Amino acid sequence: MSAASDESTTVNEGTTGQMAGGDPRLDKLVHRLPPRMSDTVTYLLKPSSRWVRIPSGALLVAGGVLSFLPVLGVWMLPLGLALLAEDVPALRSSRAKVLDWVERKKPQWLDPSASKNDQS
Repeated sequence: MSAASDESTTVNEGTTGQMAGGDPRLDKLVHRLPPRMSDTVTYLLKPSSRWVRIPSGALLVAGGVLSFLPVLGVWMLPLGLALLAEDVPALRSSRAKVLDWVERKKPQWLDPSASKNDQS
């Protein structure tokens, strides 16, 4: 095998289990979601899902802005911004600040032993 293929194998093995942003705090939050939603967000955060992630993020942000309508909700806005942060560098620093806040103020959200249904 060539050195380039050895390097790509090492990089892929080193990031197994991590998502596109590479932030383990985001991974912990995603794994606390219900299984079906967790699988969907995990798929959307993969680097190969960029062309699905960007329109999905934009639609979620638009739905969050229109949260006064019956079916839409404010919950859509942060999820859409988090998806867009994977591809928009200006949003990455904001996402990091939010994850820092979560780590300081709500550490139980990042506790892997906490149950998924624990909403405290």
